[in-house]
Amino acid sequence: MGLDDPDLTPPAPLGLGRLRAGPQRSQRPVYVDLLPPCNAGCPAGENIQGWLALVRAGRHEEAWRLLTADNPLPAVHGRVCYHPCEGACNRVELDAAVSIHGVERFLGDLAIESGWRFDPPPRRSSRRVLVVGSGPSGLSAAYHLARLGHEVVVRDNGPEPGGMMRYGIPSYRLPRDVLDAEIARIAALGVVFEQDHRVTDLTAEMHDGGFDAVFAAVGAHLSKRVDIPNEDASRVIDAVSFLRGVESGEQGSLASRHVAVYGGGNTAMDAARVARRLGADDTVIVYRRTREQMPAHEQEAADAEREGIRITWLRTISSMNEHELTVEVQALDEDGRPHGTGQFEKLAADTVILAVGQESDTGFLRSVPGVRLDGDTVQVDPFTLMTGAPGVFAGGDAVPSERTVTVGVGHGKRAARSIDAWLSGREPAPRPKHPPADFEKLNLWYFGDHGRREQAELDPAERVHGFVEVTAGLTPEEVAHEAGRCLSCGNCFECDGCLGACPEDAVIKLGAGHRYRFDYTACTGCGTCARQCPVHAIEMVAEPAAAEQDILGGGI
Repeated sequence: MGLDDPDLTPPAPLGLGRLRAGPQRSQRPVYVDLLPPCNAGCPAGENIQGWLALVRAGRHEEAWRLLTADNPLPAVHGRVCYHPCEGACNRVELDAAVSIHGVERFLGDLAIESGWRFDPPPRRSSRRVLVVGSGPSGLSAAYHLARLGHEVVVRDNGPEPGGMMRYGIPSYRLPRDVLDAEIARIAALGVVFEQDHRVTDLTAEMHDGGFDAVFAAVGAHLSKRVDIPNEDASRVIDAVSFLRGVESGEQGSLASRHVAVYGGGNTAMDAARVARRLGADDTVIVYRRTREQMPAHEQEAADAEREGIRITWLRTISSMNEHELTVEVQALDEDGRPHGTGQFEKLAADTVILAVGQESDTGFLRSVPGVRLDGDTVQVDPFTLMTGAPGVFAGGDAVPSERTVTVGVGHGKRAARSIDAWLSGREPAPRPKHPPADFEKLNLWYFGDHGRREQAELDPAERVHGFVEVTAGLTPEEVAHEAGRCLSCGNCFECDGCLGACPEDAVIKLGAGHRYRFDYTACTGCGTCARQCPVHAIEMVAEPAAAEQDILGGGI
């Protein structure tokens, strides 16, 4: 199967046959490879359809290796990614999306259990690259640079690598042994991690360390503040410091019975759920907009509510005293912006956790000639991610983008390719994309209605008493079922439909994994093969346009 994603070079044709005379016809069939919507929707640029096909064939290690060609953290992503690939999945139109994240988690966990390791690079360069930050973007860049043969040093101001994955995502969502195992695999490639190292003078660090290039991948771990008139400022804490304190062991059980979390993002949901686990009897989230405007992922908000956390919409905190908050009711104007109404309410709260946004700690870049910042974000070339300073690249939370683990990993891969090209004196070129395989192109007669398998979860009443992982993975049988639900949109999966449908026996089977070719000395151009193809892997083209194509195939 010649599968495609936004960052992968399209597979080369299996072979081009000689043009041969045949029946008179105005059109001829050609095999095509289209871009699956899941691949197109993945910020990390994974070849999702490709590794799902390998899972379906029971070739799990090959599937893991194809997946990790783009993303070194599948066990992490299978847990914390918000899987936009599933939102794009054509199967949604038929019954429900394939559980892509569930299969990805299975492969990641199986790799840890089986001790699979990355292959060493085929060559070593003499170039050294500094990566600042050991979060998802920094880890991704370090991994891809190491596989390209470069010497990589990662410097980070935290005691352990992982960035906000370790210090911002609670362990009930991302167990630390899983994170540690996937980082250790990157270190085994020769990547050097230097923790408790804050970079303040980047120019000096590059000169003293003999680095040829740098990738700045600092996370958004600086909390924004709001002023709340109160009698005891010690009872107002920021969410990032709170979550970091829990991870480091500095934050023990909460003495407060009533906790209010101010904000509506994913960090607010995590802080509220953690407070509940630390002993708060009552936790309420105060958010100034509506549920529809909430930046948190819908699943995160739903999980919080299942655990007994209340969310109050259209409210802002006006002031607080020893045991309660005063909140002002908000209303939306015609543009959907909230404004105060002059109506106030009281909410019980001993402690307020602020989760009103984070900023990146990019101040160390301000003194680098050519680097431009807009607030806390670094301005970069949108394709190469290079700043205005030659050899200085930035990505992840440090640049204007959606701040998610998966976006960060995608930036790390893109930056590594750009850095490799820059070090080699090459101009990085965009990788061509195949046309998309839209749902309307598919002929779904082949596929039945097969229900989606969901991952089991701990009962909410049980989960709030500790930090045990909430979600269990899919079983091997469920994984096989989910991989089998993939529609293989736009790419031949050798169903033999064209072979059986052709009235002229003009379709030649080339063997498992090599697909088919057309015998144009027999083909009449009737189009039966294209009309029956369930995944739109065949298109009819006008005969002159087809003159340069005789056979098109590919394989994994």
